[in-house]
Amino acid sequence: MPYKANILLVDDREENLTALEAILTSLDQNLVRANSGEAALKALLERDFAVILLDVVMPGMDGFETATHIKQRERTKDVPIIFLTAEGIDRHRVFRGYASRFVDYMTKPLDPWLLRAKVEVFLELDRLRRQLQSQSDWLRRDLSQDSAGVGTVVAELSALVNEINDTLEGVRENSVDDERLLGVVRELNDPVHRLTRLVQALRAQR
Repeated sequence: MPYKANILLVDDREENLTALEAILTSLDQNLVRANSGEAALKALLERDFAVILLDVVMPGMDGFETATHIKQRERTKDVPIIFLTAEGIDRHRVFRGYASRFVDYMTKPLDPWLLRAKVEVFLELDRLRRQLQSQSDWLRRDLSQDSAGVGTVVAELSALVNEINDTLEGVRENSVDDERLLGVVRELNDPVHRLTRLVQALRAQR
């Protein structure tokens, strides 16, 4: 079956969670509800998520406090967060958001097309991360078992590098006005460059 990423939806109001599901259901991914910050942290212990949509104003643990806990955990510190709020954005809230290392910030009522487009970008970045990890694991296993298979490995890696670079270029073009999304893309540049150098080194050894 095709892989489906997990998307965590965090809001203390059921009607808001239902609205988020209605916006994102066409993406055909696993939508996981959490009605509080505590419930969100519990869900993050049970499975991995590609992106978190996090309401800011919640009773008890608010969105910023929840995000701080998420970013303090080694397992979840790199999961992108999109803050959602019906309140105006003042300087204090923006500062708190950056201190929590959030990725984006949207106000309610949400623009369904824009929210869906942003989530799609993070889904694609998550796919690339998983593909890079899988390819790295396969490379180590293959080379340790069969040194004669280097040629096949190099060909597969070359195709992967080309695909990743094409995808990242598409994300850059579609996110030209969004510095935060571009920042996420830039974070991927270093591992992609390392993978490219690895392919070149393997070619040189053949």
